[in-house]
Amino acid sequence: LRPGSSDRSHALARVGQLGARFLEQTLRDGMTMTVCLGRSTYEVIHAVRPGFQGHVNVVQAVGSLALATPELDSASLTRELAAKLGGTAHYLSAPMVVDSAGAAEVLRSQRDIQRALELARQADVALVGVGNLDPATSEFCKAGYLCADDLEAIRTSGGVGDMSAQIFTADGMPYVGGFNERVIGLRLEDLRAISTVMSIAIGESKVQSILGALRTGVVDIFCTDLDTATAVLMEAAAYTRVR
Repeated sequence: LRPGSSDRSHALARVGQLGARFLEQTLRDGMTMTVCLGRSTYEVIHAVRPGFQGHVNVVQAVGSLALATPELDSASLTRELAAKLGGTAHYLSAPMVVDSAGAAEVLRSQRDIQRALELARQADVALVGVGNLDPATSEFCKAGYLCADDLEAIRTSGGVGDMSAQIFTADGMPYVGGFNERVIGLRLEDLRAISTVMSIAIGESKVQSILGALRTGVVDIFCTDLDTATAVLMEAAAYTRVR
């Protein structure tokens, strides 16, 4: 598949179908899945066919955005996938990002949130997207958590992308700058402990973010298109030569 700019949405839907087929072949009765928000995860969930023969519970991996569109409504995505997989939806009833690390710590100590996060950590399979830090497309900007200047400062100090709202560097290390500690959801180390983590992303604008995501050691299965895969490999080769 070789998408141009005019058919990126169609290409993402096609790659989402590929991800959905993988899930249908991988999931078994009694398993638990955890899901993050994002357009790519939305496409996978949308492509999962109803009538799954089994019961797979689905846990929300990261808190909710205010005034979210369907692809950014993590509770709605959790509910839709659980309905398709014949299981129970477990919600993380908290905002995705709060004002301070201290406030996040207080929320994480609440029993319901603690329970949801523990269920998510115990999942057999996780579905995550890869976000970039472009102010024009960043979920953080759309939700008002960060402004363009904030993102520029994060990029200048090494951030290249995010998974589960956890920002990481080009080397795949967690970004150190205070933002990640304000997020209510699974951290990179939590995702790394899950046996199967599938991620999906396409597009030239996400090449550096994808490469950083792959270097975190979180992702086991990555779905993309040929153009993006080629660009990621070229970026990896250039990065190695520079180092």
